[in-house]
Order: sequence, then structure tokens, then C-alpha cells
Amino acid sequence: MSVAVAFAGMKRVAGVVFKAGCPDCRASFELGARDLRLAIGATSKTTFYSFTCPQCGVAVRKPAGERVVELLIGGGVRTLRLHSTV
Repeated sequence: MSVAVAFAGMKRVAGVVFKAGCPDCRASFELGARDLRLAIGATSKTTFYSFTCPQCGVAVRKPAGERVVELLIGGGVRTLRLHSTV
């Protein structure tokens, strides 16, 4: 069965939701893919995701390992690939 056949007749697909937490105000919440950004760098230190806490408004940046990167990309999070000048 093709993807087109499997989703034929569907009018809307529910968006992916990610659970997140704010290290500043300690709130827990859910974010949609449009609320997150992913930056992929040359090393684990330069690969991270970020969002703005909907509770306190602080900008949050967290490291992203390989599995987190896969999940975020698969969920439709916008991705920026960082280039190094070596």
C-alpha cells in the first residue's frame, strides 16, 4: 500500500507534540514542531535544540544527541545545519 492510498481521504493530520521543560521556571509543557528549532553542528557540543518557554518567556537551549536529532527531524522541526571552517 502506498502512502497516498493509506492517507487518501484524510483532511488533516494531527501535528507531532514534544514534551519539554524549562530549567528556569521548572514548568513542563508540550510544544509543536513550529515552536522548536534544531541546530546541527560538527560536534555534540554544537548540536542543540532551542525554544522559548511559554510560561516565563526565557530562551532555552538544550543539547541534542543523535536520537533527539532523529526525533525532531522526523517530527518536522526546522533545522539549521552549521558549517565549520576547517
